[in-house]
Parts: sequence; C-alpha cells; structure tokens
Amino acid sequence: MSWGTELWDQFDNLEKHTQWGIDVLEKYIKFVKERTEIELSYAKQLRNLSKKYQPKKNSKEEEEYRYTSTRAFLATLNEMNDYAGQHEVISENMTSLIIGELTRYVQELKQERKSHFHDGRKAQQHIETCWKQLEASKRRFERDCKEADRAQQYFEKMDADINVTKADVEKARQQAQLRHQMAEDSKAEYSSTLQKFNSEQHDHYYTHIPNIFQKIQEMEERRIVRIGESMKTFAEVDRQVIPIIGKCLDEITKAAESVDHKNDSQMVIEAYKSGFEPPGDVDFEDFTQPMKRTVSESSLSNSRGDGKYEPKFGSKSKGKLWPFIKKNKLMSLLTSPHQPPPPPPASASPSAVPNGPQSPKQQKEPLSHRFNEFMTSKPKIHCFRSLKRGLSLKLGAGPEDFSNLPPEQRRKKLQQKVDELNKDIQKEMDQRDALTKMKDVYIKNPQMGDAASVDHRLSELEQNIEKLRLEVQKFEGWLAEVEGRLPMRTEQARRQSGLYEAQNTSAVNSCAQDRESSPDGSYTEEQSQETEMKVPATDFDDEFDDEEPLPTIGTCKALYTFEGQNEGTISVAEGEMLYVIEEDKGDGWTRIRRNEDEEGYVPTSYVEVYLDKNAKGAMTYI
Repeated sequence: MSWGTELWDQFDNLEKHTQWGIDVLEKYIKFVKERTEIELSYAKQLRNLSKKYQPKKNSKEEEEYRYTSTRAFLATLNEMNDYAGQHEVISENMTSLIIGELTRYVQELKQERKSHFHDGRKAQQHIETCWKQLEASKRRFERDCKEADRAQQYFEKMDADINVTKADVEKARQQAQLRHQMAEDSKAEYSSTLQKFNSEQHDHYYTHIPNIFQKIQEMEERRIVRIGESMKTFAEVDRQVIPIIGKCLDEITKAAESVDHKNDSQMVIEAYKSGFEPPGDVDFEDFTQPMKRTVSESSLSNSRGDGKYEPKFGSKSKGKLWPFIKKNKLMSLLTSPHQPPPPPPASASPSAVPNGPQSPKQQKEPLSHRFNEFMTSKPKIHCFRSLKRGLSLKLGAGPEDFSNLPPEQRRKKLQQKVDELNKDIQKEMDQRDALTKMKDVYIKNPQMGDAASVDHRLSELEQNIEKLRLEVQKFEGWLAEVEGRLPMRTEQARRQSGLYEAQNTSAVNSCAQDRESSPDGSYTEEQSQETEMKVPATDFDDEFDDEEPLPTIGTCKALYTFEGQNEGTISVAEGEMLYVIEEDKGDGWTRIRRNEDEEGYVPTSYVEVYLDKNAKGAMTYI
C-alpha cells in the first residue's frame, strides 16, 4: 500500500490532505494551550481561595484556629494550596512537553511538506515540457508532410502541362524533393522526441512521482504518530500528579479524622471559664412586716434595749417601689449590682435570747440586681482594690496584672506574659553571648576591631535583661497569687480572729466561693489575702502597691461571730474590739481593721460602731 502507486494521479488531493493534517496538529496545540491556561487560572483561583480563608496574623481569627475542627480546616487550606501547585505543574509540563515540542515539529513539518510538493511540481512541469516538445515535433512533422504532398502535386501538374517550360517543371520537381526531405527530417525528429517523452513519462509515473508521494506518505504518518504520542503525553502529565494529589486528599482526610469534638468542647471551657460559681437562690423578700409594725427613730435606736425586732423602713420602700422608679434611676440600679451582707445568725447570738437584742434585719438584694446578673454575662470580680485601680477599671484601661479578667483567664494571660518575657530574655542573652564572643575575638586579635566598642551595647543588654527579669518576677508573683501559692494568714492571726477554717488552694476557688460586692461597686479577682508577693522595688513595680493605709475613724464591737470566707471580708469573734476605717455607705458593709496587716469588710448589722465624731454615745447599725 503506497501512495506512489495507488494515488499517482491525486497530487492535488494529497496536497490538500497534508495541509489539513497540519491544521489538525495546530488545532490540537491550541487546545492544549487553552487547557494550560485553564489549569493556571484554576490554580490561581485555588490559591486565592486558600489565601482568602487563611487566618490573618495578629487577629482574633488566629486564636480561633486552636480548635481541632479549625485546625483541620487550616490543614485543608494548606493542602488546597499544594493541590493548586500540582495544577501549575500540569500546566508547565504540558507547555514544555506538548506545546513547545509540537510547535517546533509543525514548523519542521511545513518545511518538509513544502520541499516534497516542490519536487512533485517540478516533476510535473518537466513531464509537461516533454509533452509540449512532443506535440511541437508532431505538428511540425504533420505540417512538413502536408507541404511535401502539395509540392508533389504541384510538380505533377506542371509536368503534365505542355505550356509550362522545362525550367519551371524542373524547379517544381526540385521543390517537391526538398519538401519530401523536410518531411523525412521532421519524421525522424518526431520519432526521437516521442521515444524521449515515453521514457520521461515512464520515469515520471513509475519512479519520480512514487518516490515523492512515498516521502509525503511517510511525512503524514509521522505526523499522525506524533499527535498520538502527544495525546499520550497529555494523559501522562495528568497521571504523574495523581499520586501527589492523592496525598493531598489523604492529608485532608487525615485532618478531618483528627477532629475531636470532646477536645474542642474542653478547649471552649478552658477559653471561657471564669472560675466563678453560679449565683445562689434569690432570697424571699417579706413585704408584709412593715405593714404590721410602726417604725420610728426611737424604736430604731432602742431596738437592742427593748428586744423588739424593727426592720428597716427603707428596705421596704426600695424593694417595693423599684419597678416604678424613673428610667434613669432604674438603669443605674440595673448597671450597679450589689450583693447584700449575710444576715446575723439565728442562734448562739443575743437575738436568740427572748429579752436580748434583736438580730438586725439585713438589707435585701433587689431583684434588679439579680436581673442584671442574668442579663449581663460579665462575671463579678470579688476582691477590693484601691480607689485608683477602681477608677482605672471604670475608665476602661486594662490593668497590667489583668485583674479585670476572671481568675482562669487571668492565669492564662499572666502565664502567656511570663512566657513572652522569658523569650525576650533568651533573645537578649543570645545577643549578649554573641557580643561577648566578639569582644573576646577583638581582645585576641586587636586588628579585627576595638573591644571597647561593644562595651556600651553589652551594658545596654545587661540592663535590658535585668529589667526583663524584674518584669518576670513581678508577673510570676501575680501568677503565684492567682494559683494560690502565696502564704496564707498566720495561725496567730487566725487565733486572734477566733476563726479556724479551711483555706482554698487556688484563686479560682477563692473567687468562686460567693458573689460578694464591695461598697463602691468595684470588682476585682484578687485573692482574699491582702498579702502581696514581695518584689524588689524597681521602675516596674505596681503603681498601686504604695498606697497609704486609711485612717481610723472610730472603733466597733462585734455583736456576733462572722466568718469572712469571701474575698475582701475579715473574720471577727463576738465581743472583739476593732478599728473602723470606713463607715457603711448604704450597702450594709463596714470596713474595719484589726492590725496593720489585717483589714476587711464585715456586715454592719454584726457590729456596734462608735465613731470619733460622735463621742457622746454609740451609733449602732442594724
């Protein structure tokens, strides 16, 4: 099966077919090129998609990626980035292995095709030239034969005519002979040209054209094989990245299987746990008592003398009328939660004796306070701090010791701060060590540099390290305070207060015992002990540690035993004499001091207060 023998007369069709084959090859190149553009566009879109959902640095989103589900999502984003890279590899390989190779091959193919068909056209032109020569020789032979025949007929005519001279007859005879000779010559030439043409024609159709067509056939077959190989390469390029894409998908599956709902739930607890306990039951407010009794100033002042129980009239009015207070005043109540002091003991106290003094009725907590507890999710902070710190908290400035946070969150923040400071210390120490080595090199080889030039920098590093260490000590002190590592009150102090109680071991449990409020409505999460961790006095000391103690404004006598188990309170024994440093501001608490180290709040109804400004008599808060 050869185009030279089977298609010897289809030169034009072969030319069209081979041109069509080149067009197909160029069309396939264009197809692969568009495929590579799609792969690049797809890879770019995948990368942009992955980048779009990546957590931003130093943002809240970055903190959210500590959960297993979000970490799995982050792993998916990273794998999608690698997945996009494989599509870029596909595009690059197709461009180099298919588009580049086929583009060069098409150029070579066009040149080869042009050469073959040029040879074919040349062969055709040669055979056409031979045919024209044959036709010209044939026409010349035919013309000479006709001329010789006419000359012969003219000679015979002249010879038969008696009127024609002999000379004319001779002339006609010579002309006839000449024409016959010319016809013979034309015949010989025509015969020679015919033989030559037949030979050329035989070579053309049996030698030259088959060879040319065979080369064209081989060229076309190579083109077909090449396009098939390119299609195979097209598939192989995809197949080569399948294992890597499979690994990406396996990593995504592995990340999905690593999602642990229990662990995420526990991390939510660790992230938002405040360390406080839920609020207790709301006390019953008895509004029928003021209706049965008449309250006066005399009964109020003589309540302990006549043994009659007289409740506060203000308690009733506040508890009864608060829903009808003007909006501004009601909002101030809802936004300033207060917890009332505990009531005096029902037994083992003077109120238990029929003729003894009545136990004063505590100021009940309005429902608005409890309503505010449930409506606002802000945890109460239970330690009493200085006025200066309270003002800073109200102004929104975050304290350095994170005392505005719940105990558990504060512990985490302090630990994080300590870790950061330790990292900074390590960096400074590394720089110091490097400079020390450099100084040693300068000392050994003075020509390399001046050893004194690094002394100033070494001094700065030493100062920075010392400052950072003091910072670490300060934050470790606060951290120890939160974790319950501070020393508790001494046994002697507890004996003086007449209280033997179990101490809590952590700041979380200490702050979570009860929800007590300070008289001024400010909250903090410091431990119940007023003892502070001793830190060397530096520029980094807490600005609130140098406060002057409050002066005494009177004395008081404990009417009942009070066990101060909550933050900011102090335990007292019945009959104990103490100093008053802050009188009741209307919330039912009085601030007292036992000695320089022990002070705190006790319920006003538990003590009988003697203020210095009222030296004539005693003022009792009941």
